[in-house]
Amino acid sequence: MRHTVTLIPGDGIGTETSAAMQQVVAASGADIEWELAEAGAGCIDKYGTPLPDATIEAVKRNKVAIKGPCTTPVGTGFRSVNVALRKSLNLYVNLRPVMSIPGAGGRYDDVDLVIVRENTEDLYAGIEFEEGTSKALELIDFIEAQGAGSIAKDSGISIKPISIGATKNIVEFAFDYAVKQGRHKVTAVHKANIMKHSDGLFLSVARDVAQGFEGRMAFDDRIVDAFCMNMVMDPTQFDVIVFPNLYGDIASDLAAGLVGGLGLAPGANIGKEYAVFEAVHGSAPDIAGKNLANPTAQILSAAMMLDHLGEQDAASRIRAGVRTVYAEGRCLTGDIRRDGREGEPATCTGFTEELIRKIEEL
Repeated sequence: MRHTVTLIPGDGIGTETSAAMQQVVAASGADIEWELAEAGAGCIDKYGTPLPDATIEAVKRNKVAIKGPCTTPVGTGFRSVNVALRKSLNLYVNLRPVMSIPGAGGRYDDVDLVIVRENTEDLYAGIEFEEGTSKALELIDFIEAQGAGSIAKDSGISIKPISIGATKNIVEFAFDYAVKQGRHKVTAVHKANIMKHSDGLFLSVARDVAQGFEGRMAFDDRIVDAFCMNMVMDPTQFDVIVFPNLYGDIASDLAAGLVGGLGLAPGANIGKEYAVFEAVHGSAPDIAGKNLANPTAQILSAAMMLDHLGEQDAASRIRAGVRTVYAEGRCLTGDIRRDGREGEPATCTGFTEELIRKIEEL
């Protein structure tokens, strides 16, 4: 069956990793027609925004998209493309599986967990007040008048909303995913001991949702700082982990570091109607155009996309090919820990060509 998918190559190394991903998907046997769309820093001069309306409409039209990393210029006032896509399409789930790949140079050999991150609120909601502005000063005066605390007048302020509805949506997704995938436990991570009315609400709703799955799925919760320590000490104690937005962003990079780095970390942004798949890493402008990028994360994101489209056989071929290339260790990019291996690191195209050969052999 042919599927039409919106492809947003992004910028920086995104154009290279996206091209590699397209070749690998073709080798997998999946029949994908790509509709190209633009996003990233290069769009600002052309459209006045890093995320043109036409790109959002292309995702809405096709329902499914995959994107390369996009650069967000620092200090320009433009919102991150990722954040803007999530808000525009209500992609309330950020899904990041983390699994050890033998030969990838990870610190552990037996990591197999899934991070489920709420994607629309918390400190990433974008509700901010610049230091020294009249609105910031009004808010400071209001907070003090309410007896809620004292804020220095020279403060910038970010608002952290945590709602019952968004928390219920993300925790229910985590439990439903765990049940469908044959997982055994869901862990909710929070800082409810300090932020009682935001993280405390997150924890309360998570516990309520967990009661509906009693007998079908184990549940526990961890305070975020203790969770990070325990994740590093023994990641095998975790299975499916559900977070508010900020903690999930941090913890997903931490988890990627346990298995070899962001070059191996796939991800998906999922809502009720639309899904956008993407590598977790950034656009790495320092190596852009040098054929040095590791396309594995975007390739594994494509495997997640194929699962979503019902093309499980093609997705399995891609994952098996990746595991074979890494296990053999002869053709790996420079970001992967070498562990005394001989020879020069592979280029992006060299790794891609080797992966395609393995997929065709499989």
